Amino acid sequence: MNQNFMKEKKILPLVISMSLPMVISMAVNSLYNIVDSYFVAIISEDAMTALSLVYPFQNLMTAVAVGFGVGLNARIAFCLGAGKPLQADQNATTGMVLSLIHGIILMAAGLLFMPRFLAMYTSDGGIVEMGLIYANRAFLFSIIIMFGISLEKIFQAVGKMKVSMISMSLGFVTNIILDPLMIFGIGPFPEMGMAGAAWATGIGQTVCLITYLVFLRLTPIPVNFNRENIYFGREILSGLYSVGIPATLNTALPSLLISSLNGILAAFSAQYVLVLGAYYKLQTFIYLTANGIIQGIRPLVSFNYGAGEHKRVHKIFSTTLALTAGVMAVGLLLSYIIPGQMIGLFTSNADTVSIGIKALHIISIGFVFSAVSITCCGVLEALGMGIQSFLVSLMRCVVVIIPVAYFLSRMLEAEGVFLAFPVAEIITAASAYAIYRKSYKG
Repeated sequence: MNQNFMKEKKILPLVISMSLPMVISMAVNSLYNIVDSYFVAIISEDAMTALSLVYPFQNLMTAVAVGFGVGLNARIAFCLGAGKPLQADQNATTGMVLSLIHGIILMAAGLLFMPRFLAMYTSDGGIVEMGLIYANRAFLFSIIIMFGISLEKIFQAVGKMKVSMISMSLGFVTNIILDPLMIFGIGPFPEMGMAGAAWATGIGQTVCLITYLVFLRLTPIPVNFNRENIYFGREILSGLYSVGIPATLNTALPSLLISSLNGILAAFSAQYVLVLGAYYKLQTFIYLTANGIIQGIRPLVSFNYGAGEHKRVHKIFSTTLALTAGVMAVGLLLSYIIPGQMIGLFTSNADTVSIGIKALHIISIGFVFSAVSITCCGVLEALGMGIQSFLVSLMRCVVVIIPVAYFLSRMLEAEGVFLAFPVAEIITAASAYAIYRKSYKG
């Protein structure tokens, strides 16, 4: 199957055609995140707080799946662009075996360490109990998540973006439909509360995986999954993990950030923890949309890099930067036009809504600047420069924002934590562009 359209088609139409299906699926994903939290918030504010505290650990599991999937994506697309189909087959097949191993390890870790993890952030027994009810069911689906995301990245690597869009959307829609039915006991379902939210999420992830498997059976792709292609050679493993590990850390760093900021905010009020959790649910609508563009261009960058088309790589970068900046500008506008309605999805407490509005106004100042960091990270990963991509994320999520948040919280209390977001985005944007220009001179 000919993949040369990736290096022959005009850049803007190509980027849009590859990114649009992923933007749609990411928009549905963000809708799921918001709706899922909305129904949990109806249970109680404590339930929403419990979900906010579980989120960092849950995000860590997803980070491993997505990060390793990014490594798969980059290696398969690069090998196809360089005319090495056997290596593409070996990366795909070996990657699926490694995904199984990752899933088993993460399921065990989630089930064993969640009680201690929750106890680090709250002494409220009710919140801990609700968090464990959710987590102990959600982590049972770790292997399914690993397989589903790996297949997602493989389909994307060969340009089958519509398959990813359909599979992911079916999973998210299933989750959205099941959430109220299983949480509140509608129709044939008993009322399960937090447990219902977890089962709905797991079933949605299962539907997504099954859809990928059906497409794999019915739709030919230019990589083959055979037992003979399982090869744990040094070149395969180093290729997958040299991008996969930094990409995993990139995706996991927000978990460290949220946990650190939760620790700072908890000293002021549990309301601030809830607001931060609500913000992270809301910002997925903007950041996941931008990430959809990045997912669309990753195989384009890798394929053209493998084919030696360096001018096209730079052109894809500049086009992507313009598109992501546009998406983030929309997020800025929404944060000023309808902040109350957005925060009101997660709480009816007037004081909490007031805090949330102020937080959105402050944090959103940095949205457009973050487009530079997001684009640089995605392109560097696609080029196989995982360490450089990780350095950008490390600055954005740890090195700058956490110390600034702590320092400003001493001066401005909780509002200082929110102000740290735009400060970090501006500093990181300048650094990210400098790292990209220095690292890739093709």
